[in-house]
Amino acid sequence: MRRYFGRKLLLYGLTFFVAVTINWMIPRFMPGDPVSTMLARRTVNDPAAYEQMRAYYSDLFGLDKPIWEQYLNFWGSLLQGDFGISVWAFPTPVGSVILSALPYTLALVIPAVLLSWVVGNWFGAFAARRKLLDSAVLPVGYLLTAMPYMWLAALLAWVLGVVTGWFPFAGGYSFSRTPELTWPFIQDLIMHWVLPFLSLFLVALGGWAIGMRNMIIYELDSDYSNYLGALGAPNRLIRRYAFRNAMLPQITGLALQLGVIVAGAVVTEIVFAYPGLGLTILRAIQNLDFFLLQGVFLFIVVGVLIANFVIDVVYLLVDPRTRIGVA
Repeated sequence: MRRYFGRKLLLYGLTFFVAVTINWMIPRFMPGDPVSTMLARRTVNDPAAYEQMRAYYSDLFGLDKPIWEQYLNFWGSLLQGDFGISVWAFPTPVGSVILSALPYTLALVIPAVLLSWVVGNWFGAFAARRKLLDSAVLPVGYLLTAMPYMWLAALLAWVLGVVTGWFPFAGGYSFSRTPELTWPFIQDLIMHWVLPFLSLFLVALGGWAIGMRNMIIYELDSDYSNYLGALGAPNRLIRRYAFRNAMLPQITGLALQLGVIVAGAVVTEIVFAYPGLGLTILRAIQNLDFFLLQGVFLFIVVGVLIANFVIDVVYLLVDPRTRIGVA
């Protein structure tokens, strides 16, 4: 067991190093200069003052150094917990900008992942045993799974936000409110949260329902199910074994879904102007904020790696064959 987790941690460490390096490189392939973009917002007309400010900010952000030195400085600062200063929200540190947006993204992604997984698996297993319900699950599930996050988000915003007016379709809370720990403000937060959550939940729900439905049918037609039936085992016992075996691929799929739904959350937050990491990425791209962009990517990479590690541990607890293999 110790050797298994040692290999896993080594693999995750290598993945972290490669992913962070790529995330550091991606913004620097973008055309443009963050300092020039920053000074353009300040409308500096004096050429001498412009050059002095350009030299000052280039030195402040470390952009006047060779690219290899910038890379080494990045790792040195990262190991000290310093993510740099945001160009877009100057002089706010990148860590502060990310921490202000992170709770909104977590409030979307975690409930959407867990609830869609639980409800989808239960509904798919239930539908696999009832032909009438099964004939409705398949087409609806395929329809939901095929919907792009952006398209479904725009549809929900138009129907439930614009046409009916049931929910607000922009922002994390009303602009007339001040963030505070009161019930009216919490209600306002929830109302703004519903539509982004639904867009993530519904797309993932269809995939889980179809996957579990197909796995249950496969397991019920397998040799061990037929053998148990021939021995006179009750149907409830056979279905219980089928459900436990069908859950194993779904647990593996949960780890893969995490990366997909994070990307979906980014798009969804942009559609709803929801103040999470997705909208922060958009602001960073618009302002060529290298430091904010690589900081957000770092948080996403770490979050996905931690979630996948947790799934590996859960898999050991659920599947006895895995425990025997790593003992």
